[in-house]
Amino acid sequence: MVTRLSRTTLWRRFTPFFNYLVSPLEVNSLLPLKENQGKWVLGLDGKWLHRSGAVMIYRDITHGVNLYWSFQKSESLENLSEDFYQLSLLIKTNPPYGIVSDWKKAITTLIAISFPKLSHQRCLAHVQRELKRFLPSGSPLVFTLALRKISEELMEINDPTNYYLWDQKLQSWFNDYGYLLKEKTIGKNTKKKWWYTHGNLRRAVRLLTEEEGFFAYLHYPFLPKTNNSLEGVNSQLKGKLNSHRGMKTKQQMVFCFWSLVFSRIKTEEDLKKLWVSLKKRIFTV
Repeated sequence: MVTRLSRTTLWRRFTPFFNYLVSPLEVNSLLPLKENQGKWVLGLDGKWLHRSGAVMIYRDITHGVNLYWSFQKSESLENLSEDFYQLSLLIKTNPPYGIVSDWKKAITTLIAISFPKLSHQRCLAHVQRELKRFLPSGSPLVFTLALRKISEELMEINDPTNYYLWDQKLQSWFNDYGYLLKEKTIGKNTKKKWWYTHGNLRRAVRLLTEEEGFFAYLHYPFLPKTNNSLEGVNSQLKGKLNSHRGMKTKQQMVFCFWSLVFSRIKTEEDLKKLWVSLKKRIFTV
């Protein structure tokens, strides 16, 4: 249906919605989460709004349901503590069987405190993106390309045998090129006296050899190895924001929140519940 309304008129009509930051607590009270759906896995990640902060999303990645969201200036322990408190209350009667995250320090700390008994998988898609940044495909260095090829096989590990063969390749690379990790460049007329010559190579090796949380999915088959479900949500938000360039950070944040709210709407009855509950508050803000 063509409305033939001007851009200014449409903006004026929708302004009240951009002034109202709808809370996930409101949505969860109106549209309670279903329980007893068998094993499910919690995924969490942030959609960064440039350098202004991130919309944190907590999602049941097994059933594709966004459980909770917030806006934080950074992914720090202090900022995320309230999120984890609210989340633990929300899923107390139906806790997940595992968690997938990017393993940022604050997140791993809070998961260890809030959900100490749960298996925690590190998202390998995040790991591979970092490794590709440290090990560029256009590098002229043989040892960099060799390690990049090994790192690209990380996603192909599906059982202990695959892991053993992959680890053997990594150890072989160390035997051939490990000495490069200690190579130093002496500074001349610089503030630093010396630095490691192959800094990015060292970062890639450190990431690959930490292996912390890399292979939890091998021991717990219900755990996915990536947060692809959440990556899809972030990709959709990015596409929508790109289609509405020019919004300020507050508007982008509210826009993301409403997108997450509408992801919970499954029927016309759900939409009516939301409208009846929120319309007075929205138009009186």
